[in-house]
Amino acid sequence: VPKVFASCSGDKTVRIWEESPSTRSWDCKAVLEETHTRTVRSCAWSPSGRLLATASFDATTAIWENVGGDFECVSTLEGHENEVKSVSWNASGSLLATCGRDKTVWIWEVMPGNEFECIQVLQGHTQDVKMVEWHPTMDILFSCSYDNTVKVWWSDDADGDWSCVQTLGESSNGHSSTVWSLAFNAKGDKLVTCSDDLTMKIWEADIIRMQSGDGYAPWNHLCTLSGYHDRTIFSVHWSREGIIASGAADDAVRLFVESKDGSMNGSSYQLLLKKKAHDMDVNSVQWCPGEKRLLASASDDGTIKIWELGTLP
Repeated sequence: VPKVFASCSGDKTVRIWEESPSTRSWDCKAVLEETHTRTVRSCAWSPSGRLLATASFDATTAIWENVGGDFECVSTLEGHENEVKSVSWNASGSLLATCGRDKTVWIWEVMPGNEFECIQVLQGHTQDVKMVEWHPTMDILFSCSYDNTVKVWWSDDADGDWSCVQTLGESSNGHSSTVWSLAFNAKGDKLVTCSDDLTMKIWEADIIRMQSGDGYAPWNHLCTLSGYHDRTIFSVHWSREGIIASGAADDAVRLFVESKDGSMNGSSYQLLLKKKAHDMDVNSVQWCPGEKRLLASASDDGTIKIWELGTLP
């Protein structure tokens, strides 16, 4: 099966790209257009790869189904008052989360026949919500906002209400400006956040306790990475093998790995690689989920670049 990825843009389209195994070039296989009327800000594949969700500044989220290689818009989710900024599927594909400029986070249940029902609107942020992301193994939802915080949403039982169980803010070693993005390591026991304050922060939680049904375990600040970007850090992503990529308004991509020196004060991370990647802001970085060390970076310069990382020292 060839590798595929989706990209979205201020040109109101979503494009599906496929790698040609013979030439290793990436070709645009489909352009999804005439559904969104404004910038498409976020796109996410369902865990099965059958559905693609796209969130737009036109206040809607569209669901596309891959039917024999053709993508059809099978559902349009409405309800946000204005721009939808991000969309994320949970690990099982049974829930979808969206967030927006209206300061809310919505949780949608995936119903049979490509129907989606909003089961709760979460209110707690005081500003624009930039991103939502489900935990990779548990139904815990994270949202980051222009209000400088990350909020953690959790439901005690399958039919219960979702509530904010923790706020990662400045008082808990959090960020002092807009939090743009967050990502988990493969195991799900660490979280990285990035911000307009030019830092990235690593957080840790006892997920074994949560997985055993022993209640919620809080996320604690481990360390702060600063001095690596000199403009807003827009995007972070953690590879399966533990490499953190960051993309920023300084047109650069940076890669970090955990230090092996076992420093006395707990975890520390070191810079592995720095690269001027684009001619303008790098808005998004994302690792390929497969075996290969492929990283995609997307920029205001209108390009997406695919990078392959060679062998590590």
